[in-house]
Amino acid sequence: MHLTRLALTDFRSYPELSLELEPGVTTFSGENGEGKTNLVEAVGYLAALGSHRVASDAPLVRRGAERAVLRGAVTGAQGSTLVEIEVNPGRANRVRLNRAPQPRPRDVLGALRTVLFAPEDLALVKGDPGERRRFLDELLTASAPRYAGVRADYERVLKQRTALLKSAGSKGSLRGAAREAMTSTLDAWDAQLARAGAPLLAGRLRLVAALRPHLTAAYEAVSGGPAGEASGMNYRSSALENSDEFDEIGALETALLKALSGVRASELDRGVCLIGPHRDELELAVGGLPARGYASHGESWSLALALRLASFALLRDGQEDPVLILDDVFAELDTGRRDRLAGLVARAEQVLITAAVPADIPAVLAGARFTVCAGVVAGDG
Repeated sequence: MHLTRLALTDFRSYPELSLELEPGVTTFSGENGEGKTNLVEAVGYLAALGSHRVASDAPLVRRGAERAVLRGAVTGAQGSTLVEIEVNPGRANRVRLNRAPQPRPRDVLGALRTVLFAPEDLALVKGDPGERRRFLDELLTASAPRYAGVRADYERVLKQRTALLKSAGSKGSLRGAAREAMTSTLDAWDAQLARAGAPLLAGRLRLVAALRPHLTAAYEAVSGGPAGEASGMNYRSSALENSDEFDEIGALETALLKALSGVRASELDRGVCLIGPHRDELELAVGGLPARGYASHGESWSLALALRLASFALLRDGQEDPVLILDDVFAELDTGRRDRLAGLVARAEQVLITAAVPADIPAVLAGARFTVCAGVVAGDG
């Protein structure tokens, strides 16, 4: 799979842009702040309906414009596909696939698949559990787009149940019979949360099991360290004592219900939902120790890179290569990690790279080169 054309209207710093792309390596170089990352951010948005830099859509629209439009022409084993997204902050975004309007934005997921490396990836190792949960869910959706709906269903039920807990909890405004009536409805909401959460939990557990061997191999390849520094990965569920014993959705639903009943009093007291996939953790380790808090800076970078390389290996397994994006990554790495990473990604079908200093990019990643200056993208011959 590769992107053959990227067109932007009022996206970030680009009033208008139309860029033709080829398979192989393409590098965008230029000073910081000139618009390099905006390009690959747009490619990532076409694939995942979200940015790796910001949580909301408003910053994506050029100042003074009401909306942004992104178009990507994709060529793969199934032929050519045109993905179009109209970003409307504060309103519903609109999408088209091969010029046909789609009822929901997530209906375009899967038309373009990407794996994006960025300096922000260090948060996958050093950041809060929410960073790792988002990583899992984004990879889950990239591997099977139907999980976008599974995740949306769970988040909808979670939001409603949390609102109920806040109203009925000790800090809420309800008292006496009104509170008793409200808490009596929690049984129904427990059932809904368990029903919505079980498929998401099952998907994450299967994903971690499939990703684990790829992570081990990728960490060894990118770190260049001895075998004793091997990485580890474990999914810790708020509802299960041993996640490895569960893989059937019905059993997971039962386990979630049981766990919810056991924390009912605590939830009412605190006004928050304490059980479910939103409270789970992806535990990462290096050399048998928790990566968060124990891994060195170099080990943390190697582990973050390995997570992305493992994602790439998982997505390409039996399928087409996703588009690889390396956003200003080489500047963060020492020479050894640069060369090892370059050797691992050089043979991908399409690699898009941004760099402020072209000399940071290893020679093995030679290919088409563009210079970005003040939002203007020009070929280097």
